[in-house]
Amino acid sequence: QCCWQLITFLAGCQRQLLSAGGPTYTSLSQTVPRNLPVRTFAAVKAKKKDKKEEPEKEVKKERRIIDDKDRHKPFGKTAWAPVDDVYIQRFYTRTVYGVADAIDLLKSFQVLDFTPPNQPVYIDLRLDMKLEKKKKVDPFVSTVHLPHPFKTELNTVIVFTENADQAKVAEENGAVCVGGVELMQRILDDEISADFYVAVPDMLPKLVPLKNKLRKKFPKSKRGSVGVNIPKMLEIFKTGHEFLVEDGCYIRTQIATLDMPKDHIFANLQTIMMDVCSHRPASLGPFVERAIIASQTSESLWFNSEDVLPKPAEEQEDEVAV
Repeated sequence: QCCWQLITFLAGCQRQLLSAGGPTYTSLSQTVPRNLPVRTFAAVKAKKKDKKEEPEKEVKKERRIIDDKDRHKPFGKTAWAPVDDVYIQRFYTRTVYGVADAIDLLKSFQVLDFTPPNQPVYIDLRLDMKLEKKKKVDPFVSTVHLPHPFKTELNTVIVFTENADQAKVAEENGAVCVGGVELMQRILDDEISADFYVAVPDMLPKLVPLKNKLRKKFPKSKRGSVGVNIPKMLEIFKTGHEFLVEDGCYIRTQIATLDMPKDHIFANLQTIMMDVCSHRPASLGPFVERAIIASQTSESLWFNSEDVLPKPAEEQEDEVAV
């Protein structure tokens, strides 16, 4: 009976505590300290998504130019010139010949190697395309009239004009085909083609569909293939020699055949070199950085391009004499 009374008393106390809004648990003490986490580092500042990260600018290393003028031997080479007749070429400086000596060597190589005497002669030029204020010379296409042509056949030329009088003049001066917009579909279908295409200025807007087909052969005023002087254009392009800048700064073209006289080869080379150098002001220094001449079967010979170009002093003397 005493136990029952004790149970009843405890139950009453519990109901009284619940009704007073006290805590419903008594197993944990309220005075027990809690171990709260403490952050000992600073939070990373969030990056704004709106601003784009600017890429770091790469610092270009300047090309080191080594002057070998006062050295007892070139940098990285064995000596200035080999002593023996047989030697490894990469251990010595490359020989730069005069133009006349280079042509004589090409002719002697042909005799020693028993190769065809009428093989073509090529030049390979590397140009300095830099201008002032980080500008560059645009790659160009040029057509020159060689003093001693090496081609046996004339180039074919198509003239675009809708003027009857101009068409008659073009036919009289050797145009292979003359016409207007009616020629466009025949060219697109590969029914007719030519080595060069010239046009009068009024025809250019109508020839736009041919740009993708003709590409570099499309008439342009910079190349001299657009104008009203049709006889002059036909004279240039029928017998003219075309060359262009490839890979940004290189010109590779034929200048003659090896069986031509030495002075004829020199004259053709001089004509091409003078036309090349006319595309950049002479005040900026030499335009041709490296010049190579070779025949179809011979080794490549480096030659001095300044031997071909007229010197300023000589030009002044000629002007005074005139």
